[in-house]
Amino acid sequence: MSRILIIEDDRAIALGLRLNLRRDGHEVRIAQDGETGLRMALEPDVDLIVLDVMLPGRNGYELLKEVRKQGSTASVLMLTAKGTESDKILGLKLGADDYLSKPFGLGELLARVEALLRRRPAAPEKSTVIRFGPVEVDLDRQLVTRNGSTVDVSPQEFRVLRLFLTSNGRALSRDDILARCWGAEYEGTPRTVDNFVRSLRVKLELNAEEPRHFLTVRGHGYRFER
Repeated sequence: MSRILIIEDDRAIALGLRLNLRRDGHEVRIAQDGETGLRMALEPDVDLIVLDVMLPGRNGYELLKEVRKQGSTASVLMLTAKGTESDKILGLKLGADDYLSKPFGLGELLARVEALLRRRPAAPEKSTVIRFGPVEVDLDRQLVTRNGSTVDVSPQEFRVLRLFLTSNGRALSRDDILARCWGAEYEGTPRTVDNFVRSLRVKLELNAEEPRHFLTVRGHGYRFER
């Protein structure tokens, strides 16, 4: 399963692409502005980025330049209403792998995505089991154990847990967690995140009232520490 990030401020396009890419078996995330898109694009598990050029906050060219500067090897398919040769050349020089002008046919986009993913080198084998304290999490099998006994976590709890475990100790805002675990269209509140973090603390911390792993970052959100 490939992990695809769609950075597109047109909600209808983003949701439509996510629906069809998920049908093809991919894990899909959405960002709707340049700053959020940049943070999500730099996550180490992103395989391919579908990137719009015209974005609020930071345009696609600026984002692409920064992503490549910071060493991301994710494939990038640029989407834009600009279809001139000079625009395409600029995107390709900055590190895009392919370019598609709007309006585009859905079938062509899906075919280009599959072609880009086929060209990616095989990822090196790495452990998908993460341990902290008495807890062991198998990311591939979506299995959580504590002191050798299975812990019952819901699919949504596991999405939040996976985000924490793969965040490399970075502080995550409540809004960022909402967008990445529930989707950009979810209309919940930051309190939703608090409730899920509380549940993970109860199930996985030695003492939920004095957490050692799921830490609060005052005025911002949360951070995971092994």
